[in-house]
Amino acid sequence: MKANPVHPKKLLMSKWTAVNPLSREKHFMVVQVIEPKIEGAPIEKIVIEAVISRRQKTIHWRSLTNGSEWQRGWIC
Repeated sequence: MKANPVHPKKLLMSKWTAVNPLSREKHFMVVQVIEPKIEGAPIEKIVIEAVISRRQKTIHWRSLTNGSEWQRGWIC
């Protein structure tokens, strides 16, 4: 699969579909962009929330660029 073009400043509230869902959690939304502790440092982590269970997890934002793990938008 090809890479997903993602810019860290446009992540908040973006929608994603897990290619290999676990526990019926397939659709996610970015609910928080974690600001780095050092001012001016690049963003590294985000919090995604599963639409069905509302369970949240923190991931490295660059993992969303991996097209074999994630697809942009909510896809059936």
